[in-house]
Amino acid sequence: MSRIARPYRNVVSVLPRSFYEHAPDIVARALLGKLVVRELERESLVGRIVEVEAYFGREDPAAHSYVGRTARNAVLFGPPGFAYVYFIYGMYYCLNVSCEPDGQAGGVLIRALEPVEGLAAMARLRKLPPNPKPQLLTSGPGRLCQALDITRAAHNGVDVTSAASCLRIESDNYSPDEIEVTPRIGIRHAADLLARFVIAGNKFVSRGG
Repeated sequence: MSRIARPYRNVVSVLPRSFYEHAPDIVARALLGKLVVRELERESLVGRIVEVEAYFGREDPAAHSYVGRTARNAVLFGPPGFAYVYFIYGMYYCLNVSCEPDGQAGGVLIRALEPVEGLAAMARLRKLPPNPKPQLLTSGPGRLCQALDITRAAHNGVDVTSAASCLRIESDNYSPDEIEVTPRIGIRHAADLLARFVIAGNKFVSRGG
């Protein structure tokens, strides 16, 4: 069983655009252990990626890009390294990042984070009482967007490879001990495809919600 990811360190680097210029499953696996950083006006909220799903563009019936390029899904068609945020169930936002070379659709859904910095602010944004169970903050795609105050209006199309971005993905050289691969969660099409990647044993992995 994998150890719980170590706390956030100050020695970090923003992942470059070249990191995302690969197939979604390659990018998804490589994203495990990386840090999502959300800059608010007065503080930084940071969570370590512990669960992701890969979506394979025009060949994947479960992907938003399967229908071809539209105004809604245009971010997925490139360039790589940009946030794709969508709204589901009339309630929740979900955070993805575009991958594959420019013009070729692909994306990775970030399903769960291990919260490591700014937990009190995350609880307020989630409208939870002070000092909640940490798993209630960012375990699940809707929860993590609430906890980091991520919306489609404000963050769809944001460049996550820019050090100046209010939403970016960084590395502090953490590497998971073990990665588990499973089918994706909550989809009807291509439901058996092994395209969900999690840090094995991490208690912040979602349970399907």
